[in-house]
Amino acid sequence: MGVVPCISANEAVSNLRRCCDGDGAIIPTFHFRKELKDEGLTFQDALYVLRHGQIFDAPEEDIRTGDWKYRLEGHEPDGVWLAIVFCFKKVDQAVLITAFSIQRRSKT
Repeated sequence: MGVVPCISANEAVSNLRRCCDGDGAIIPTFHFRKELKDEGLTFQDALYVLRHGQIFDAPEEDIRTGDWKYRLEGHEPDGVWLAIVFCFKKVDQAVLITAFSIQRRSKT
């Protein structure tokens, strides 16, 4: 299996939303689940951001894996501004790499 080529932010959001809607897979990594728990958030909170958030920055290539990483941001239902970093292992398979709240991240 080769690396999924870099796609535009709009295409990445569209692919991600299709995965959320069941036309693909959302795969949370152990690190993602740990960071979400450390933030005091649930997978449902993250799913809300995945369905409603936006990508504001250009994708970055992971020099170790060659995967293109995207950072989606948005408010979860209780108002926490959450960033979720993900990549595509296949066009219809989004891997959730990490999550962090912007407010808490900036205080450390």
